[in-house]
Order: sequence, then C-alpha cells, then structure tokens
Amino acid sequence: MLHIIDDEDVIRDALSWLARSRQIAAVGYSSAEQFLTALEQPLRFDADGDCILLDVRMPGLSGIQLFDLLSERHLVRRLPVIFLTGHGDVPMAVDSLKKGAFDFFEKPFNDNKLMDRVLEALAQSRAAGVTAQVHERLATLSAREKEVLDLILLGKMNKVIADELGISMRTVEVHRAHIFDKMQVKTAVELAGILK
Repeated sequence: MLHIIDDEDVIRDALSWLARSRQIAAVGYSSAEQFLTALEQPLRFDADGDCILLDVRMPGLSGIQLFDLLSERHLVRRLPVIFLTGHGDVPMAVDSLKKGAFDFFEKPFNDNKLMDRVLEALAQSRAAGVTAQVHERLATLSAREKEVLDLILLGKMNKVIADELGISMRTVEVHRAHIFDKMQVKTAVELAGILK
C-alpha cells in the first residue's frame, strides 16, 4: 500500500492516479496528523509492502517531524519513506537519507522514476515484513527446540541429533514436528530457506 501524505489535494489525487496506473494500491492523507491517527489503529501491514510518499513542508507537523517520529518507533524499515518537496535543498536531502529515508524527490519529478522507486521501497518493506514474521516465529521456539533447529540446519539426521543432545530419537521427531509447525514450513530445505 502506498501512503501519500501531502496537504495539496491535487498532488494527492495525481499521485494516487499515477500509482493506480502501475497497479499500486494507494491511500491519501492531507496531513501528518491524519496519517498518525490512522497509524494508531491496530497496525496491519500490507502483505505486498507499504511505502510512504511524504511532503516535507505541511501545516502542523512537518514531513521531517513525522519521519523522525516513525524513526523513533523503528518503523522506517517496514514503512520506507520517500520525501517529496518543492522547497528541498541538498543538505535537507542528505540529512534525511542519512537518517534512513528511502529517497528524496524534488517537485517537479519524473513520474516513472518516482514509481520505480516506490516499487523498490514496497519490495524492501515486503522483505522486512517477512523477516519480522520469521523472528516472531523463532521467538516461539523453546530452548531445546532451538538446539534441535541448529542441528537440523547443519543437515544432521534425527539419530545424530538424538545422540548429540542425549535424548531419544522419538523426542527429536516431536521437536522437529513442533519446529516445522511453529515456523510454518514442511521441509528442512524450506526451513533453511526462510532462515538464510
């Protein structure tokens, strides 16, 4: 989902149309405050990724201030920010990029280049979401399951794992089944793939 935050209706409408022309779902917000209100709802990230197009200068909370709030909440990896401004300068652009902004475009901008960067930001967001889900699943494993997991990832067979941990092969099989269930995989190869 592309979140367009700009105080100018015409800009939001044009960017929404541009996004739809590239099959990107978009929603507009007239202020940083309106976006923050929406963000306070139970946070549901889009499986296809999320990206923010953010105007730098707006009445009330500025785009830079909103970006700083998102950074404090550690959300800019999952919600990459592309700044848009008609008043940008090189130091502002460099500073925002150093702080973790995905990109910075000065108005007027090249439509195709902007949407290409939005697609890249959505891909980054999607990857960050998958990584977060894997970490959440890993956190559900018991200490023993993590030991078994490490040995599975080394390619060891159940009998070898049982011998190394001093447990029965049946116990290893039960742990293996729990690990696969919790990690939402069906094979050791799939497990290794999501943990690489």
